[in-house]
Amino acid sequence: MTTFLHPGDAGYDDARKTLKPTLDPRPAVVVPAAGTDDVRAAVVAARRRGLPFAVQATGHGTHVAHDGALLLHTGAMAGVIVDPDRRVARVGPGARWRDVLAAAAPFGLAPLSGSSPDVGVTGYTLGGGLGWLARRHGLAADSVVGARVVTADGDVVTATDDLLWALRGGGGSFGVVTGLEFRLYPVASVYAGAVSFTRERAAETLAFYRDWIERTPDELSTAIVLHRDGTLVIKAMYAGDADRGRALLAPLWTVAGPVQEDGMRVVGYAEAAMGGTAARTFDQVPTLDDALVDALVAEPDCTVEIRHWGGRIARDTGAAAHRDAALSVILDVVPSDRTATALGRSGIGSSFLNFLADPTRTATAFTAENWATLRRIKATVDPDNVFGAGLAVPPAAPVAVAA
Repeated sequence: MTTFLHPGDAGYDDARKTLKPTLDPRPAVVVPAAGTDDVRAAVVAARRRGLPFAVQATGHGTHVAHDGALLLHTGAMAGVIVDPDRRVARVGPGARWRDVLAAAAPFGLAPLSGSSPDVGVTGYTLGGGLGWLARRHGLAADSVVGARVVTADGDVVTATDDLLWALRGGGGSFGVVTGLEFRLYPVASVYAGAVSFTRERAAETLAFYRDWIERTPDELSTAIVLHRDGTLVIKAMYAGDADRGRALLAPLWTVAGPVQEDGMRVVGYAEAAMGGTAARTFDQVPTLDDALVDALVAEPDCTVEIRHWGGRIARDTGAAAHRDAALSVILDVVPSDRTATALGRSGIGSSFLNFLADPTRTATAFTAENWATLRRIKATVDPDNVFGAGLAVPPAAPVAVAA
């Protein structure tokens, strides 16, 4: 029997919480799902009652308070099965990356997980999924090979063709994914960690970085973080021999200046998670021109993270993201006018679904061609926009037929 929790019911308050302290959502009803039948019941109930429909697993990706909605909570559907022969994992919608990492590691396999092992697998993957192996193996969305979905009509289907393409980075507004299957990769250990410096040579380091990344192999992923406490941190993961990794990184470290703390080490991939910067703003740029470098270095009282994209990301052709961007720039505060101007001049006006908080900017996470295709698919699988909450793709308008 499916449980429907209303305001005042035991368990309602715990089920509605997110990880965003600024959000205090007040859904009309919460459905804690234990299985696919509960998901189907929730979809049917939302349609019958005329309620907006929203899904939450871990709360990491919830940026909008779904007041008055039916909120489906899938956290209990957290099963993980690893098939080492096929090198795939099958997960429920409530699984977290730590669950997959633990299940895959004994076989020397790794998923394309993100910066935090506590993040939910499904939401992260449907939104694109930019992890530390992305330059080598692509976005997490590109690794998806199958999905079970509850549709807007309450049917349970295996995603094929257009629907499967849309789920590979188009977000969660095409149906409720109750099972996701994705590839795993033979990565037992990596050379990874962070090296700290002062910010004294930040401008020189960023200027060197923009040219240095042109020569780095796909196995190496890096990010430079300018912290508000006056430190510059270079985060890196090399999916290969440690000596080779050190040799590749040494020129960048030399420019950055005397090392304050060296946290690079050889570890199992499951132990190599490096936290990211909380994104207030996210921009993609083709390069770090001088004006942008100067603005970022001078940005007051904030943390800035510049991350290298490229590699396999740019060579894949899935629904997610603007693949031709060389770098992303994250700030944890609203940027100064100087930085906003520099980003506006050098940026490509894009965003990334996993880092987007404003539903009115959802289209900026996709190329114009992919956005049009996603809207066409949405019109086929969810023409009434049942799954229209949050960062949703709206259905394309019906094409008028001449009389």
